[in-house]
Amino acid sequence: MADTIKLLAAKREEFGKGASRRARRAGKVPAVLYGHGTDPEHLLLEAHATMLALRNANALLELENAEGTRNELALPKDIQVHPVSREIEHVDLIIVKRGEKVEVEIPVHIVGEAAPGTLVSPEITTLLLEADALKLPEFVEVSIEGREAGEHVHASDAVLPKGATLVSDPETMVVNVSAEISEAQLEAELESDAVEGDVVAATQEDEGPSETAGKE
Repeated sequence: MADTIKLLAAKREEFGKGASRRARRAGKVPAVLYGHGTDPEHLLLEAHATMLALRNANALLELENAEGTRNELALPKDIQVHPVSREIEHVDLIIVKRGEKVEVEIPVHIVGEAAPGTLVSPEITTLLLEADALKLPEFVEVSIEGREAGEHVHASDAVLPKGATLVSDPETMVVNVSAEISEAQLEAELESDAVEGDVVAATQEDEGPSETAGKE
C-alpha cells in the first residue's frame, strides 16, 4: 500500500488555453476535482510535485487547500501528458473518503520462472480490482513458476491483497506460455514466407492486368 502524498492545491481563477499555458510556465498544473455529488472544483497544483506523485500508480493524494479551509483525499482519474515534452498538462481527480471502496486498474507483476524452452508473453498489464481507497495495492502478482508450454495464466490466478476483490473477468488471460522457437525454426518460417510471396507475385504477373483495369 502506498503512502498518502500531500500536494498544495490553489483555486484556479483563470480559464482558457492562454491561461493554461501561463499556469504551466509558472510551474503549475491545471486540475479539476469532482465526486461525491460536489460541483467540479478547478485547481492549480505544483507541477514538479505532481509529476513525482503521479509516478506511483493510483497515487492517493491529500490536497492541501491553499486557503487553509479543508483538505481532500483524491485519486487521479485521467492524466493528460504532452506527446513530446511528456510534461503533465492537466489532471482529473476524483474525491475519495476514508473507508470507501473504489475500482482501480492495478499493475500486474509477473514472478517466477517458466519451464525451460518456453516463451512467456504478457497479454495485459493491469487488472481491475475493488479495494479500500486508503489501502490500494501498488501491484498484484501472478506466478509463472514451472509453467509449461501451452499453459495460460488467468486473472483468477492473481494473488490479491487482503480486502481486495477481482472485478476483471476471472478468465481473462494475463500471460501466455508457449514453446520457444529455435533459430532454425525461425529461419525456416522466414524462408517459407519469402517463397509464398514470390509465388503470389509470379502468379499476378502471369495473370496480367484485369479485364476491368482502366475502364473506370
